[in-house]
Amino acid sequence: MTDQRRGTRAAHEALPAPMREAVDDFADHLARVRNRSAHTVRAYVTDLVSLLDHAVRMGCADLAELDLTVLRSWLAKQRTMGAARTSLARRAAAARTFSAWAHRTGLLAGDVAAPLASPKAHRELPTVLRADQAAALMDAPDRSRARTTADAGDAAPTPSGDAAPTGDGAEPARDGNLAPTRSGGGAPTPDNGAMRPGRDDAVPAGSGNVPTPNQAIAPAQRGNDAPDPVLLRDRLLLELLYGTGVRISEACGLDVSDVDQARRVVRVLGKGGRERAVPYGVPAQRALDAWLARGRPALATPRSGRALLLGARGGRLNPTTARRIVAGYAEAAGLPRVTPHGLRHSAATHLLEGGADLRAVQELLGHSSLASTQIYTHVSVERLRAAYRQAHPRA
Repeated sequence: MTDQRRGTRAAHEALPAPMREAVDDFADHLARVRNRSAHTVRAYVTDLVSLLDHAVRMGCADLAELDLTVLRSWLAKQRTMGAARTSLARRAAAARTFSAWAHRTGLLAGDVAAPLASPKAHRELPTVLRADQAAALMDAPDRSRARTTADAGDAAPTPSGDAAPTGDGAEPARDGNLAPTRSGGGAPTPDNGAMRPGRDDAVPAGSGNVPTPNQAIAPAQRGNDAPDPVLLRDRLLLELLYGTGVRISEACGLDVSDVDQARRVVRVLGKGGRERAVPYGVPAQRALDAWLARGRPALATPRSGRALLLGARGGRLNPTTARRIVAGYAEAAGLPRVTPHGLRHSAATHLLEGGADLRAVQELLGHSSLASTQIYTHVSVERLRAAYRQAHPRA
């Protein structure tokens, strides 16, 4: 447990009983009614506990005494403690959400946080790959496979972050993680995006279930001519992230049944439990065919469930592991530091540069607001010059 979470728990326990109950009821409302991810619920609860602790220190003995002055004083204190503008904006949003909920449920006489303004966060333009850099990244697993095949006696290192199977043959050791279907129970797991219930990702380090950086399955274990299933999985992961622009949590959350190969469309469960259909291209289809035919069967265990992407030990691929995979292949290809979200940025930018409509890109990315998509309208200088030369009579 981090120091921040310990401090939050201590502050929560120190609050008066009615305030503690309000915090717990608000968290339940966010998770069950608003269908927020566990990450969002945890962030809002942390902010709310901080706010109420500040209110108590200012002399508020009851929740009904909370007012705009207390709220502004709390944000001002956060600012003096060095909180970034983005953090202040989120905390103001948490306060407004709680205030509106408390007013509806009768805990507050009015919506005291409605006038609370949020500091305008400076939004940096995302870092994106060039098209040729993205192509080099997509080909990185094939180059790793070539190196692995060339050294058939030893396990050749790959950028994959998975633990290699042990023992004789290609049968991977089970990781004891159950990957249930869509209807499984449980709370959403924290990540940058909504996750389906009961997944085996986001497992704490040291639990024995998190794959550790390792090597590909040696050719001697699987036969010299057989492709490494981990490399087939990695190729599919990269093609899906760049070819569809999905979030890493969405990619790791895919089931085999979510893929419509006839129409080349994947069904994605995004933030807030919103579903959308995202098309993918021919390269991703080839990677998918190879993975389903020769990769997934080699890694699957009876407990793999319907998960599309598997770890080397048969469980559903962990988002943390997937991030290491992407970063490792980028480094191997001599590219700048790349994250799965960077591939999402690159996909959106390349779509717009290719002439895609902004609304279409919004739908593909699963943005609830067009304002989130407009950041990708930072087109290249070359495109601006081309448009100028084409359209302006004095170009």
